[in-house]
Amino acid sequence: MRFFWHQVRSGEWLTVERIRGYSLIVLAISVAAAVVWLGLAEGWSDRNGKPVGTDFSSFYAAGGFALEGHAADAYDMALHHAREQQIFGPATPYYAWLYPPIFFLIAAPLAALPYPAALALWQFGTFALYLAMLGTILRPVRDRPIVRRTWLLLAVAFPAVLINFGHGQNGFLSAALFGAALVVLPRRPVLAGLLFAALAYKPQFGIAIPFALLAAGRWRTIATACVTLVALIGVTALLFGTEAWSAFLASVGVSRKLLLESGAVGFEKLQSAFAVVRLWGGETSLAYAVQALVSGATIVSLVWVWRSRCDAATKAALLVSGSLLCSPHILDYDLIVLAVAIAFLAARGLREGFRPYEISLLAALWIVPVLTRTAAGTLALPLGFFAILTFHFTILLQAWRELHTQRNKLAKM
Repeated sequence: MRFFWHQVRSGEWLTVERIRGYSLIVLAISVAAAVVWLGLAEGWSDRNGKPVGTDFSSFYAAGGFALEGHAADAYDMALHHAREQQIFGPATPYYAWLYPPIFFLIAAPLAALPYPAALALWQFGTFALYLAMLGTILRPVRDRPIVRRTWLLLAVAFPAVLINFGHGQNGFLSAALFGAALVVLPRRPVLAGLLFAALAYKPQFGIAIPFALLAAGRWRTIATACVTLVALIGVTALLFGTEAWSAFLASVGVSRKLLLESGAVGFEKLQSAFAVVRLWGGETSLAYAVQALVSGATIVSLVWVWRSRCDAATKAALLVSGSLLCSPHILDYDLIVLAVAIAFLAARGLREGFRPYEISLLAALWIVPVLTRTAAGTLALPLGFFAILTFHFTILLQAWRELHTQRNKLAKM
């Protein structure tokens, strides 16, 4: 047992050979699953009548409304579902359009293409951005043999990648924008503000970020983000009509009740404190109360760390996990942003040495996306949420120890 805990604490068990071996196994399973799934498809629908790209079919249908000058119709569930059935067949289930009109800036141009071309451009274009972002974070240590031999394989084999490809979701774009904003924040605050504002198509990620930026006094970034967001609202109102924004705001309450509170999405897919309470049979009011408690505590921790002298990697990793913890509507495909936290901490660890348990924790964070839905659906075990919570608390504890050490050194001077 002592040997086991030593291995977990030190991370010595995770050799380069094991990293490559485990990654290749996960990648092979992912590729095989994708090939079988596509091989059983008929046209652009799978054997269950779902469009290939599933959630992307929602983006494509909504983008079609925007091109026709009827963007507001995308927020009418009946009209939107009818359009999806018109494109993909009468057996197509409903894939909701929940995004603010900002996302029409992407969905509309894609809808001008044939569906196969649009899906391929969306999937592989955003995937390339995701890989470029991770490569940028790891650039300072890319000359290390362990990084040169493993980083790209780890990034491609990350289980959340398969989940995003399977759903045709926007996780690659979200991770790319989030990670890029954190990379450029220290030296290019205006660009960081532009990138954070671009992430506004995913409002659930916007709960924690403003508190961190305010705590750090990143005024140029905040001002740029605010101006950019106002500009985006204005541009989309001109392009798609103010009624699109009115329809979006009117749909928020209905979407919250139908897709969050009623569990239509499936509580096993959600990775939040709210979902944990509902998965375990708790009432909606209790779920909101627990979510508010978790969100509040998370924001307090972020403000404390981002006001401190902690290193940039700690702040970045904590903001990623904090952004996931603060929202009640986080799904398993959103866990792709964990790659940002893993990359920041891996780069720091290779430069300065890894903290106790850090390697094992990062390995657990890497594999957890593939386990979350099954664990929650079969065992009522919200593995994803607990993994993120554990990660956040561990990084917070490391930050406290780091600051305590700094204070002791200053006291001895």
